Amino acid sequence: MTPVPPARSCGHRELRIGEHRIGAEIRGEGEALLMYSPIWAECGVWQPLLPYLAGFRTIAFDLPGIGGSPAPACPLSMRGLAALGAALLDELGIESAHVLGASFGGAVAQQMAISHPRRVHRLVLASTSFGTFALPGHLRALWRIAHPGRYYGHLEEIAGDVFGGRLRTEPGLLRGMPVRSPRTIPAALRDVAPLIGWTSLPWLPVISQPTLVLCGDDDPIAPQVNHRIMAALIPRAQLSVIAGGGHLMLMDSPARTGPVVSGFLRGGGRG
Repeated sequence: MTPVPPARSCGHRELRIGEHRIGAEIRGEGEALLMYSPIWAECGVWQPLLPYLAGFRTIAFDLPGIGGSPAPACPLSMRGLAALGAALLDELGIESAHVLGASFGGAVAQQMAISHPRRVHRLVLASTSFGTFALPGHLRALWRIAHPGRYYGHLEEIAGDVFGGRLRTEPGLLRGMPVRSPRTIPAALRDVAPLIGWTSLPWLPVISQPTLVLCGDDDPIAPQVNHRIMAALIPRAQLSVIAGGGHLMLMDSPARTGPVVSGFLRGGGRG
């Protein structure tokens, strides 16, 4: 992994990547860590985890159509989103980085490891799946996610059913998370379009990076069995299951998940 150039600025930045205007949060110093957020979560969602990532230069950004990044003219493919991450590293003068993806972001992280393997050092896949052919989550949770207009402004009321884990008993934790579901079905379809027909399943054996597959055992959206399949097919993967962890465990339970992630990125475990 090549040394990372010193950050020219720290905190919020607006970057021009091709035709896209991207809002990003860049913090800390050290080895670069590119972070792909869950769908409809702005890059500030990582804030609770950052204290456990001391010693890394974290790079989180809003995908097009989310937060500070205007919507694209046409939906991007999963390959397009992975290419956007690689282009962001180019813009920052970074040759390779650790990559962390959660939920939808975990799918993008897989695609980046497959399409741009030289840009990815270590890989963390949390609360995610390999797309088509994966076992679906609980129908109640998926139904509510598929109709965002129906729960806009009421996410806290259904947090436990949708995300599980700590949010079952402490749904108020969502108040501090910048998760903004779209108001309309067309906007939601635009954002989920990269997942339509996408799967990493045939390509998981070619992911050569040391990989941490991280899941909770109380995740209504991303069943544990999918993580076990991923860990079995990725040659240098290790699986870590967080007891009682839900879909947003990186954000709602950082004291439990942060040390696992940082320990792996610093070289702990297999790899």
